[in-house]
This record gives sequence, structure tokens and C-alpha cells, in this order.
Amino acid sequence: MSATPLVPALQFPPELLLKAQGSGLGVKAAIFDVDGVLTDGRIYIGDEGEVFKAFSTLDGHGLKLLARAGITPVVITGRDSAAVRKRVADLGLQHAFYGVHDKQQAATELLQRLGLDWASLAVIGDDWPDLPLMQRAAFACAPANAHAEVKAIAHHVTALPGGHGAAREFCDLLLMASGRYATLLHGHLTTLDASP
Repeated sequence: MSATPLVPALQFPPELLLKAQGSGLGVKAAIFDVDGVLTDGRIYIGDEGEVFKAFSTLDGHGLKLLARAGITPVVITGRDSAAVRKRVADLGLQHAFYGVHDKQQAATELLQRLGLDWASLAVIGDDWPDLPLMQRAAFACAPANAHAEVKAIAHHVTALPGGHGAAREFCDLLLMASGRYATLLHGHLTTLDASP
């Protein structure tokens, strides 16, 4: 017996969905900062100098869903650590820039490599180094814990803070704006039903 298709419980205002669609051919890539977006912004340093960070599995699944929907997830972070590299590898992300001082330059190079422009880019960031990307992208998002200047220019501020579902909300919003959210949700129901 197959499952009855669910009507998505998640909803966003129509004007926000229109903005999140980008322009032209729609959003084709999404840039994620790490500290304060994919994590809560805190950095734990052990006695031996090792760095520990906590990541949300909800956020990770959101990034995987974006890739499945044809929206390329990209990490651009000002710091470099083994923990972040491990998380990016575990998620199977194809594009990541570590220890970046000029995020705009990194994003410009990425867009050229992918054959895209700023009108097809969405960004989520939480602090001043993210501002140049957010000013240029078709859609800019900030987590609830972002700096005031970042929230001021964001098209959307998430209900949840970084490291606790903000990135997933951004992903869900992009998926809904692209029209792929309901199909992906239904696909998960079919996959779960087929499990032993």
C-alpha cells in the first residue's frame, strides 16, 4: 500500500518565495558560511590545539536535498579546520573554499567556473565578511543570531540560529521557491515505505 501524498506543512509568504526564486533561470547555486551559519559560531579548542565544532544533521540533509534538486551547495568560509573539511566531505559537497579572506573574489571565481552569474546565486551569512556576497546575490538570508548589519540587508532572517536549523530553513525556502520541495518530500515517503 502506498502512502498518501502529504501536503507540505511548511509555508513561506508568497512574496518571499518570489524573491527566493532569483531572476532569469532561477537560483542555481547557494553559498553557505560556516561559523555562525552551519555552526552556532562557537569554536572549541582542545588542549592540543584541535578544533571542535557542532553541526546540525537537519542542515546537512538540507544541503543534500539542494544538490538533489539541482541547486549547487557551496561552502565559503574564512577559517580552515579539519572539522569543517570532514563535514564538507561527509556531505559530498563538490565546491568549498577554506581560509578565504575575500569571499567576493572566491564567489566570482566559482560563478565563472560554473558558468553562472550573481542573479542565479543565493547566500546565507552571519557577519561582515559575508556582506559583499549578500549585496550582490539574487537572494540573501541571515540566521537569527547574525550581526545586526547582516540582518539589515538580508531578504530573510531565519527563525532559528546558526547551527540549529537556520541553514535547513534556507534550503527549504530555496527548494519551495524552485517548486521541488513537495516532490522531494513525497520521494522520501516512498523511500521510507520501501524499507524493510
